[in-house]
Amino acid sequence: MKVLYISNSLTHYYNLVLSRLNKEPDIELVIVVPMFASVGDGVYQTNEGINFRVIQLKEVKKYSFYNSLEGLAKVLIQEQPDVVIVIFEYLRIFQFDVSVILAMRFIRADLILKSIPFRYSTYQEALNAIAKTDVDIASLSPMLNIMLKKTGLMFLVRRSLLVMQKIALNIPDAHVNYVEAYEYWSSYGVVKEKLFITRNSPDTDMLFSVKETIQNEPPLLSPNVLRVLHVGRLVEWKRVDMLIKAFARVRKSFPESELLIIGTGPEEANLKKIVSDLSLGASVRFLGGVYDQRLLGHYSIESSLYVLAGMGGLSINDAMCFGLPVLCSVADGTEKFLVREGVNGRYFRDGDEDDLFLKISELFDNPTLLKEMGRHSEQIIRHEVNIHTVIKSYVDALNYVFKHKKSNNA
Repeated sequence: MKVLYISNSLTHYYNLVLSRLNKEPDIELVIVVPMFASVGDGVYQTNEGINFRVIQLKEVKKYSFYNSLEGLAKVLIQEQPDVVIVIFEYLRIFQFDVSVILAMRFIRADLILKSIPFRYSTYQEALNAIAKTDVDIASLSPMLNIMLKKTGLMFLVRRSLLVMQKIALNIPDAHVNYVEAYEYWSSYGVVKEKLFITRNSPDTDMLFSVKETIQNEPPLLSPNVLRVLHVGRLVEWKRVDMLIKAFARVRKSFPESELLIIGTGPEEANLKKIVSDLSLGASVRFLGGVYDQRLLGHYSIESSLYVLAGMGGLSINDAMCFGLPVLCSVADGTEKFLVREGVNGRYFRDGDEDDLFLKISELFDNPTLLKEMGRHSEQIIRHEVNIHTVIKSYVDALNYVFKHKKSNNA
C-alpha cells in the first residue's frame, strides 16, 4: 500500500514515527512538505535519519482563504498513492482545489485526516459564536475583515465558513486523532466508525534503548532528588514564566532544589530576566535546545520531577519513558490519558501559580512517592501508549479505507 502523507514540516520527533510507519510490511510512505516550512520559533526540523522519500512543493495562498501546495495534483498523478493522509491545515485543498479533487478521483485514492481536535468548538458552539461579528476571521486578510465589518456581511460569511467546514470534515474516508473528541466529531456529522485514536508517542523503543545505555554511564550532574525538568519551546503558552515564579517560592522551603529548562524560543531573554530579577542564580539552568537523545536522557533520569506548566504534549511521553512523574494542568488532551492523578503524577489548576507551587512542594515533601510515581509512568508507556500502539492505529485506519475502496471497486 502506497501512502502519501501531506505535512507542514519535518519535525525531528515525528520523523521517527513516520520512519517506523514506513517500516511496516506492505507500506511505502512518501512525505509532501512545503519548501519553506514555518511552524513556529524553536521547532527543530531535520531530514536526518529518515527512511522515507520527501517531496517539497511551494506553498501558496489561494484567494486569501486557504493554503495550498503548488503542483500537488501532478504529484498525486505521478505517485499514484492508494491513501493520502493530510493534516488539518491543508484539508481545504481537497475541498476547493479542482485539480487536486480531479487527481484524487482519477487515481481513486482514499483520504485520511490527521488532526488534534483539542479545544475545538463543536458545531453548535461555533454556531452560537457566529453572532460575534466584531471578531476577525483568522483565515482572511485584515483588509477583507475590515470590509466585511463595514458592509455588515461578517455574519453571513462566518455562517458560510462554518457550513463549509462541516462539509470539509466529512470529506475524509477516515480520521486519526490523538484524543477521542467523539462529541466534537459527532456534532459535525462524522460517524464514529471513521475515527481511529492513535494517541501520541515518540519512538519509545529507541528511548528505552537509550535509557538502558545511559544508566551504565557516569552522570552529568551531581545527585539531587529535588531537581525539576521542563522541556519545550520557550513560548508564552508554555507558561515557563509561571513555572519559574512558582519554583522561586519552592526554593524558600527547599533551598537545594534546581530547575532545568531545555528549549529555545522568543521568550528566552524574558525568562532569563525573570530568573535574574528573582535572584535564582545557578539554581535555574537554561540548557538550550537538546536534540541528542542520549543527552536528553541523562537530564531526564538525573531529574526527579517533570513539570509542564502550560500547553504541550509529547514531552510528557518522553519524561515518562525515562521514569519521571509528571505535574501538569491542561496540555493538548493527551495528558488526560497518560497522567493519572496520584498514580504517576499530579494535576494543578490551569494557570494557577499558587497551586503549582503547592503541588511541587507536596511532591518534594515525599521523595519516596516521587520514585513510585516514576515507576508507574514507565509502566504506562511500556504497556499502554507507545510507538507500537500508535503504529497499530495508523495501520488500522489505512486498512479500513483500503478495504472500503476494494469493496467499492468490486
